[in-house]
Amino acid sequence: MKNTFLSLFLIAAAFAGCKNNYYSSEDFSKVLKIDTHVHIGSDDGAFEEQASSDNFLLITLNVDHSDSATIREQFNHSVSTAKKHPGKVFYAPTFLFDTTGWSTDLWSSKIIKQLESDISQGAIAVKIWKNVGMTVRDRNGKFIMVDDPGLAKVIDFIKSKNLPIAGHLGEPRNCWLPLSEMTVTSDSSYFAENPQYHMFLHPEYPSYEDQMKARDNLLKKNPDLVFIGCHLASFEWNVDSLASRLDRFPNLAVDMSARICHLQYQSSLDRERIRNFCIKYQDRLLYGTDTGYSGSNDPARFKKGVHETWLGDWNYFTSDDEMTSDLFKGKFTGLKLPAEVVRKIYSENAIRWYKLALK
Repeated sequence: MKNTFLSLFLIAAAFAGCKNNYYSSEDFSKVLKIDTHVHIGSDDGAFEEQASSDNFLLITLNVDHSDSATIREQFNHSVSTAKKHPGKVFYAPTFLFDTTGWSTDLWSSKIIKQLESDISQGAIAVKIWKNVGMTVRDRNGKFIMVDDPGLAKVIDFIKSKNLPIAGHLGEPRNCWLPLSEMTVTSDSSYFAENPQYHMFLHPEYPSYEDQMKARDNLLKKNPDLVFIGCHLASFEWNVDSLASRLDRFPNLAVDMSARICHLQYQSSLDRERIRNFCIKYQDRLLYGTDTGYSGSNDPARFKKGVHETWLGDWNYFTSDDEMTSDLFKGKFTGLKLPAEVVRKIYSENAIRWYKLALK
């Protein structure tokens, strides 16, 4: 009888341990989380307030929209909020890719001087955007790719500061497909309304393969460079292709910003493949949304929207609920990842890869 009670106790303990190895929606606000890819463009504090309420820290990334004034405005907002919320908000500056004097020491010196100043105020990374490879051209009209030797001194400078590069290079693979073949409506709707950015219509531009090859070449030439591939490193369409890069480049990690719907789409086809990928590469995945905020006449509505996004993503990673998305047809099931994997994706990896100093 004693042995029977002992066996029942051990079985009960095992079940309790199993249950405790997973999070639920009730744990959402209890667990520290980091959104590693946002864009804060306002000083009204709405974004930061909602983050605090939902137990999120924020990393705001600056973007080069080919306008020096806009870059400075982004930077000023970033520094301001980081100072107001030390250890809660972090930032990564970028630089204006003005091609005047491109590929000369003068060009490199100008970029490095600006980055030196921006980094000195507490930056945790430097952002390189998709205009490299898709917009900027040299004096002969040739597209400048990220592995161009003209960028080498800037890359070396960033490495010398012991900082990672957060790189958004290329676009979703859908960008190079006909609208009818795109997998999610967020892409097909966007490119239908912006045909100038729909690369399927512009075969004279670098291909998807060109973009990925250039980024791979950069990493091959700089094996000591820590690189955070934004948007699943533009391999959102196939976790196997992403896995091959993670295997090849040990200093590569990726954020999930604006691409979780692509993981969900793949889940609808083969849930276990996506779940196994997240578990196998649990040390290389960073949660992010790409949420932007530039102030609003209705900050309460913004707060509600970002909260719902965060909570919906949390449920996808932590539960095995059957779900649907308004971005593609069909149903998918939540991944229900172990708690230790969730903690890595939501905070521990960001802390390690970006070397965050929390308060």
